[in-house]
Amino acid sequence: MILLELYWVFLQIGAFAFGGGYAVLPLIQRFVVDGRGWLTMREMTDLVSISQMTPGPIAINSATFVGTKVAGLPGAIVATLGNVTPQFILMMILAFFIFRDQKIGFLEKMLKGLKPGIVGLIAIAAISMFQSSLFEGAVALENLSIVSVVAFVIGFTLKLTKRFDLIKLIVLGAFIGIAGNLMILWIG
Repeated sequence: MILLELYWVFLQIGAFAFGGGYAVLPLIQRFVVDGRGWLTMREMTDLVSISQMTPGPIAINSATFVGTKVAGLPGAIVATLGNVTPQFILMMILAFFIFRDQKIGFLEKMLKGLKPGIVGLIAIAAISMFQSSLFEGAVALENLSIVSVVAFVIGFTLKLTKRFDLIKLIVLGAFIGIAGNLMILWIG
């Protein structure tokens, strides 16, 4: 039964995953974190970090990760298949029209209308991840993670002012996280 539920959840996520990786994050949060409780918001933030470091789209990496956590290897396979089924069907339909040299005007108009909505979804995901990354628990000043704030400010500043290389920023963020938490343990 859990395999069927995994397939259904990720089929829905895949069916509405317009706009790429970050635009799908609010859907994953709604279905996986809020709806089913398969992940906490902290785990979701970790999931996005892991998905960025591994090859492949965030949605597929997320499906594989959640499926593995919920039902092991069969869960990973079923969730991933659920996620790619809508895109596979859509690509087959589009290929049919494209190979027949037919214009798809309604699709172009639909995509033009989707762009502002996708930007909104990305903004929602960014705000949610920002809160989850910097605050341990409820969003309140006493729950602010100093190490996370330092890593954020340094990374944001370097990327904005120096156009710092992304790989170097990831390594720097990991170093700040390890060093900062070790220092907190040593002091406290």
